[in-house]
Amino acid sequence: MSPVLLLMVSFFGGALLGVFYFNNLWNTVKKVTDEGKQGMFLITGYFIRTAIVLAGFYMIMSGRWERIVAALAGFILMREIMKRVFGTQKAA
Repeated sequence: MSPVLLLMVSFFGGALLGVFYFNNLWNTVKKVTDEGKQGMFLITGYFIRTAIVLAGFYMIMSGRWERIVAALAGFILMREIMKRVFGTQKAA
């Protein structure tokens, strides 16, 4: 596979990780008002999201720093996109 194609795949993999992370973060924040044990719910959600995203970055990286940079760029871009999408919505 060509290096440019691998970087593109890494970028889109990072974007998918960003969608996963920030979508789950938004759902967690929305559910905090409904749950009785808010602190435990937030902490558990944080550790699960972070562990999955870190494992995803590690798999994307495959020992190459160029791939992790591309994946982080996709992750950050998706953060900005989802911030604009979810920023227009009101929390329940």
